[in-house]
Formats: sequence, C-alpha cells, structure tokens
Amino acid sequence: MKRVLAVVLIATFGSIPSGFGQDKTKEDVAETVRKGLEWLARQQRNDGSFEVAGGQNPTAMTGIAGMAFLLEGSTIKEGKYSQQIKKATEWYMKRSQPNGLLANPANPMEASRYMYGHGFGLLFLACVYGEEEDEKRRKELEKVLTKAVEFTGKAQTDKGGWGYVSASEGGGFDEGSVTITQLQGLRAARNAGIVVPKSIIDKSIDYLKKSTARDGGVIYSLHNAGGGFGEAPGSGQPALTAAAVACAFSQGEYKSDYAKKWLKFCQTRIPFGKGRVNGHDEYTTYYFAQAMYVLGDDGWEKLFNEKNGMKWSEFKNGIFAQIMRSQQSDGSFAGGGGWGAGSVFTAGVYLTILQLENNTLPIYMR
Repeated sequence: MKRVLAVVLIATFGSIPSGFGQDKTKEDVAETVRKGLEWLARQQRNDGSFEVAGGQNPTAMTGIAGMAFLLEGSTIKEGKYSQQIKKATEWYMKRSQPNGLLANPANPMEASRYMYGHGFGLLFLACVYGEEEDEKRRKELEKVLTKAVEFTGKAQTDKGGWGYVSASEGGGFDEGSVTITQLQGLRAARNAGIVVPKSIIDKSIDYLKKSTARDGGVIYSLHNAGGGFGEAPGSGQPALTAAAVACAFSQGEYKSDYAKKWLKFCQTRIPFGKGRVNGHDEYTTYYFAQAMYVLGDDGWEKLFNEKNGMKWSEFKNGIFAQIMRSQQSDGSFAGGGGWGAGSVFTAGVYLTILQLENNTLPIYMR
C-alpha cells in the first residue's frame, strides 16, 4: 500500500540557536536529511550491501542504512530510494542461510559478531515486508523472515539474552546490546504479521529485568555479572539502559516499574541532547532518541506525576542542532562510534533520529 509521508519536523522548536528562525531551522533539518540520504545512497555497493571500515559488518550496516531510507517514506516499490531498498532486500535474501541466519558466518569481517547483523537485518526486512505488495516476493520474504525468527529463538541463551554469536557457539555468553538488537527485530517481525513465539519475547524481557543493577541501569552481561564499556562490574550502562527503554516502549511496556527505573537512570547519566556521552554516544543516542520520541512531551508527567521531567521537544532541540553541526560538506557526518568519521553507521543513526517524526514505521511510532 502506498504510504503517505508525514510532513517532516512539525513539532515546535523551543530553544533555537541564535540566528535561526523556526521556518529556517525546519528547512535546514530537511536539507540535512536530504544531503545525508544522498550521501548514504552513494555508499551502497553494487551487490546492494553497505559496510564500514574496509568491509566490516555488512549485514548490520545494510540494515541500519536501509532503515534510514524506509523512514524517509520510500518503500521497496516506490519513492526516491526504492531502488536502494530493493537492492538491499535482494542482497539479504540471497545470503540468507538455510538455518535462517541472515549473516554470513564464513565472512571473517562479521564471523565473530554475526548476531548483530542478524538482528538489524531482521528489523529491516520485517519493515520491508510490512509494505510489500508483490505476492511472489511477499511469500519469499515471509519464508526468509520465518526462518530468521526461528534462528533467533534457537540462538537465545538459557538466561534469555543473546551474545555476539549463537548460544551454542558462544558457550551461553550473553550481552545487552545484542539482546536489544534481537528484541527490536522480533518486535518488527511481529508487527508485520510474522509468527514470533511469545516465550522468546518473555524470556528476553525477563533478561533485561534481571540485568538491572541497583543503580537502575542495565549491566553489560548477566553471564559475566556486569562490567564492560569502562564501567565497574554490576554498574548500569547508559547506552544499554537507553536501549532497554526503547525496547520496553516498543513492546508496549510503557508503565512498567523497570521502564521507569531505566528512565530515571538515563535522566541522571545521559547528557540531554547535548555533548558526547562516552565512546558509544552514537549508539546511546540512537536508542535514547527513540525512547524520548515515544515518551513525547507529556509522558514523563503521566509516569511520574512530575512536571519537570524529560521531554522529546527539549531533547530534540539539542540533538538536532548537534547532528546538523556535525554534517560534513559531502553530506556525511563526523563522529563514527568507533567506525571513523563519515561512516555509514553514523549516517544511519543520525538520519534515523532526524526522521522519527515522519512516523512511517510502526516500530518507531508512538
């Protein structure tokens, strides 16, 4: 079905940088998105994939880039970036393994972390499937997605999380960020009508709850009892906690005690739309922006009965200005989250944030 693209950036900007009028700022954001998407489209390889740093993580990067094009409003059949979406979809379908894994474990550039790519690939393909009208391709996509969901379920650890590789290959190791990636992919698949066993979701949500430290944040790993990302063992991680909030909201757990704990943790540990968070700030902001968008301007008061809590419009003002300042002349973005300035990862993250208000994909809707 043809989606009607919502008008971009209709919310009111509060504290706008000096010299910017409201209309001018909207125009500048739209221009930032346009330049960013055009740069991103130029990075697509002939086979339909995207990558970073000399061929690394093509499965994950293709999913992240593909989501940015879908958020623009294009689909696999129509829109400015339909060809990019089509090529990326076909690339995934060709490399889907017989066991359902969307990554290629024989590729040394992703063999040790293929679950990341699998999760982002599942997320992207599920969103494509939700808008696919061609009956033949729809059946093919349904088969690929069904097998991908089955693989995710089999790769889950006994504790309910996921690691960089399947539980059987990783000795049961689990890790919060990979768990979040699988959860979002599974939710998108369920939104699209693919059967996702409730037991898999329930176990993963329970995993995040058990991963919550006394400080209210989500720790790195239950398997290792915390630690990682420069934090002391047992301490919550800002990046993982922001991602947990986004997942809780996408699962419909808007008022759970754990979601509220995680939000309170984020309130004190994440700069609110200003400055760098840590070495993982693109990742942190990617999920925190999703959570803030769903929270909106009145969600905090409804949850906590506090008027001076976090608001999407305030977060948006700061983060949009920061992203716009980081755009380079060729349309790419400075930063990189470990992948280097001008990376596909950074562009995909920032373009996702800038386009949340387009309201084109169910996984990000309020």
